[in-house]
Amino acid sequence: MIRTMMSGFLLFWFVISLPMAWADDAMSETNIDEGVELSETVRDARTTMQTFMTAMEAVSNGDKAQLDQAIVTLKLDYLPKVIQRQKGHELAQTLYSVIERSKEVVLNAIPRQPEGGEYVFGRYSQGRVTIVKQENGRWLFSEATLRALPDILEGLIEKPAKNGSKDPRAALPFYIQLRAQLPDVLKQGFLLEYWQWIGIFIAVVIGFIADKLLAWLLSINVRRWKVKHDHFRAVDDGILRPLGLMAMAMIWWFLLGLLGLPDTALVILSVAVKLLVSISAVWSAFRLVDIIYVLLMQKASKTSNRFDDLLVPMISKSLKVFVVIMGVVFSADNLNIDVTSLLAGLGLGGLAFALAAKDLLGNFFGSLTVLLDRPFQIGDWVVIGDVEGTVETVGFRSTRVRTFYNSLITMPNAILTNTKIDNMGARRYRRMKTMLGLTYDTPPEKMEAFCEGVRALIRLHPYMRKDYYQVYFNQYGPASLDILVYVFWETPDWNMELRERHRFLLDILRLAKQLGVEFAYPTQTLYIKQDEGNSDAAGAFQPMMSEQDALNAGQEQAKAIVEATTGLDTKPGRVQFP
Repeated sequence: MIRTMMSGFLLFWFVISLPMAWADDAMSETNIDEGVELSETVRDARTTMQTFMTAMEAVSNGDKAQLDQAIVTLKLDYLPKVIQRQKGHELAQTLYSVIERSKEVVLNAIPRQPEGGEYVFGRYSQGRVTIVKQENGRWLFSEATLRALPDILEGLIEKPAKNGSKDPRAALPFYIQLRAQLPDVLKQGFLLEYWQWIGIFIAVVIGFIADKLLAWLLSINVRRWKVKHDHFRAVDDGILRPLGLMAMAMIWWFLLGLLGLPDTALVILSVAVKLLVSISAVWSAFRLVDIIYVLLMQKASKTSNRFDDLLVPMISKSLKVFVVIMGVVFSADNLNIDVTSLLAGLGLGGLAFALAAKDLLGNFFGSLTVLLDRPFQIGDWVVIGDVEGTVETVGFRSTRVRTFYNSLITMPNAILTNTKIDNMGARRYRRMKTMLGLTYDTPPEKMEAFCEGVRALIRLHPYMRKDYYQVYFNQYGPASLDILVYVFWETPDWNMELRERHRFLLDILRLAKQLGVEFAYPTQTLYIKQDEGNSDAAGAFQPMMSEQDALNAGQEQAKAIVEATTGLDTKPGRVQFP
């Protein structure tokens, strides 16, 4: 079972970490740090150019991670934060291509503090490439430069690189290379150019095809898996359907990023795609948790210990809570919501939150109490306060008990921490205490034979406790001679207890018929007192025995009975056991 849990957790973690790892490379937009450390790399015009060229040369040699260092030199605050990093990478590559095709960069020729707070690297018919000093003292490639870069590069696209890359098109963004090959008619349009509309349509179609194809393949595999494993019969064929949506969203983002869309369109599409990725990732993780739950429950059903029947549902619910939390953090990070500030705000309002969530926390600790103390297990017959029934499920907030009249009672777990729990299902022995009433005309010998016969039945029945039982004539009832029967069964559940009780009681009934012993009915005898005037007519009263004679007679009869039944010598000073 441990191996199955580890395999399920690895699969679950893969689905969670896949979109996050992909987001780190393609979707996660981070704010440009403006700390002291980065300021040292852009403290003057020469240093800014040196930082940019060093980073881009490393990128040309295959170190893509240096793109983040390169975009530190760009003034990207005019862009929405959600696309700053992605657009910054694209602009850095475009700027590097423009610089390669313009002139060789000689760092010593670049003044550290140019007059007017601006250094002009090159002038083109479409615009200028300049490094401008910002209000905070940082020297960055200006916003005007970044906006004009696509047009500047298009005018230089046929020129060979003067330094760096030998292939003039090697470092060009894909959309610029594609646009250079298209006819002028496709470069026109409304809002977007015609070729970009066509590209969006193709990306959407490819995404839909990938979604349907992957969903179909996964459903086939799920059906085959269900044929080989009976415990998966109840699993829906489309349980892995969200993985297709995730693949579709990733394909859309990858293809749309190749089209060089305007900032506004890119923001709208990126937010939509990121939300789709987040939703599909959480949905996929939920479905995988359901699969892990089925696997673990199948393993738990094969064990005699019922603790895992309680533990597995709580593991499943814990994983789903973890999925929701990770999904919220993942979505907030993708949409450039400051998660750190959000958590800090929760910390400041922690006291108010704790007071408001007192019942929620109480229920949570109640579930931990059930998990750690194990006062009951799934399927146990329990009495909690005025609730009696069988435990069905235990969650983080509540426990559900199925009563014996088939209603379902939901109890907050906070109640379990301070309420007496009577676990009837945890009994080692099942007790029966009853009185068997015999008729008053039953001879003492038959009563002795009947009691000994009941004891013999107890010793012969397989599930009855042999070391402790009581069968004795107990009392004179209003209408019967009552025999106490106090016995125990060692049975695992209530159904077997009822079956063995049934057999035992039937055997007592058979024994009574064999011995000629009759059970008493509840009866009453009514005596009617005659009128005193008729007493003389009945004759004279018989002389009554004196009080002393009555006492002596009772004592003599008692001694005779004890001597007959026990063998004791009851003479004064000679009472001895036989």
